[in-house]
Amino acid sequence: MKSAAVFVVFACLLILHVHGLKTSVRRCLCQANGMNNVRLQRIDKIEVYPASASCENVEIIVVLKNGAGKRCLNPESNFAKNYIQKAIQKRRQLQESSTH
Repeated sequence: MKSAAVFVVFACLLILHVHGLKTSVRRCLCQANGMNNVRLQRIDKIEVYPASASCENVEIIVVLKNGAGKRCLNPESNFAKNYIQKAIQKRRQLQESSTH
């Protein structure tokens, strides 16, 4: 009887713990809006993360050359929109040239 009571208490605590974890997990890489522009000469690569279940924001991470780190880029900035548009055009040109 005593072990059954301990089991019930343990199960209740486990349920409360798991339920509390579910609402507190937020895994966005960028904590703020980010920078509006970055000098093109400093960019090594750009990583784009679409909105997902773990983060409702579109995130753009700029990896800087020479190990200078990573920066978040504001996806609503003109710089980001222009850069992404040019990347899409370049990808289309590459795909068209590879199919011909």
